[in-house]
Amino acid sequence: MEFWIVAGLAAFLMGLSKGGVPMISMLAVPLMSLFMDPAHAAGLLLPIYIVADSYAVYLFRRAFSRRNLKILLPGAVVGILVGFLTVSSIPGDAVKLLVAGIGISYLANALRGRLSKRPVPKKPADVPRGLFWGALAGLTSYLSHAGGPPFQAYVLPQKLDKMVYLGTVTIFFAIMNLLKLPAFIMAGQITWASFQQAIWLAPAALAGAWSGAAISRVLPEWFFFLLIELALAVVSAKLAYEVLLG
Repeated sequence: MEFWIVAGLAAFLMGLSKGGVPMISMLAVPLMSLFMDPAHAAGLLLPIYIVADSYAVYLFRRAFSRRNLKILLPGAVVGILVGFLTVSSIPGDAVKLLVAGIGISYLANALRGRLSKRPVPKKPADVPRGLFWGALAGLTSYLSHAGGPPFQAYVLPQKLDKMVYLGTVTIFFAIMNLLKLPAFIMAGQITWASFQQAIWLAPAALAGAWSGAAISRVLPEWFFFLLIELALAVVSAKLAYEVLLG
């Protein structure tokens, strides 16, 4: 009974994130790790991610940045392939520190710009940076479901409209999760038993996605992006703490 309560909460939080509440899905794998190995927890949650992704893509399908997707996705494919080939040789702590460093570096630059009181110009969606950050997002997403910070380090400086941002991040990670599915099955992280559990948890994820979409649509744009930066700070600090002090 305790397993299903915690698993339902993890699925709901994951759905909230897919609906537009920033990065709260990062709590899902740690919650599930109370009952199982983190790798198998990630495998259990991946089909639920895909179900929530499908609904989120439907919700945000009208506004997204095609240019960003065209640039980021080829890099993400390379990153996922590298992750699949090197998963047994890359220390998990090294990946966590890398992701934490990316988030902290972006936030430090953003804070420096605000303190200088100079308007920070928008950065374009350029190909070299996009391929690099897309590959890094694919790698860290495959290894630890932590592709958010690299994605945000590239996209947030572009200062996209809120709904365009939501559509872009939703479609990008929906495609990435589908690309990860065959590798997770081959690695034994997804089994028939875990898939059956995922079916029972899918309604909680869909409820979370619906709730997250309702919340994100009414949030003022400045407050929405402030929440993203705060969530990025919390996630980065949590990852650094796990490696250095946990």
